[in-house]
Amino acid sequence: MTAAREEATVVPERVGAFRFYFDDERWEWSEHVQRMHGYQPGTVTPTTELVLSHKHPEDRDQIAQTIDTIRRTGQPLSSRHRIIDTSGKVRSVVVVGDKLRDERGRVVGTQGFYIDATPDEREQQDQITAQLAAIAENRAVIEQAKGVLMAIYGITADRAFEILVWRSQETNLKLRELASRFVAAISASHLSPESRSHVDNTLLTLR
Repeated sequence: MTAAREEATVVPERVGAFRFYFDDERWEWSEHVQRMHGYQPGTVTPTTELVLSHKHPEDRDQIAQTIDTIRRTGQPLSSRHRIIDTSGKVRSVVVVGDKLRDERGRVVGTQGFYIDATPDEREQQDQITAQLAAIAENRAVIEQAKGVLMAIYGITADRAFEILVWRSQETNLKLRELASRFVAAISASHLSPESRSHVDNTLLTLR
């Protein structure tokens, strides 16, 4: 099997997309985001009230304020907090969003992704390890891109790899090409990896 085909077989179960439309406070969750919250895909219609109900009590007020701020200002969203799924399990998530524009260029909401960063000692790494071995010749640039994501979002190497795979599938770019463009864009900006908002924007707008 070729490296390209190996890449395509990876399913980033811990990464999922969302959209939030400001005017009618309408949310859209991908299947993976629904599962993160404990729902079977297609069985829930997310609302702001539902979104907040799943936030950990200690994080809920902060997230409510964040949602209100992005609704009023349209600014990008970047947050790490805890959610509680339908079974009562506490999960640590990273949520990143950028401006969602309509066909006239007007900001109508925010769109981005959830990362389930919950530690899980039972999680099997065989598949990801196999993928890394299959694309060994491309390791350097992929490792650089992973390193930026790990530093910015405080996540493991495996979770950073899943984000790159997800964006590779979203943009229809091969994994190495996406990583190369991402690293080049970050390097060309002359900004440090700690400039989180710049990394958020680069990751979400890369084509």
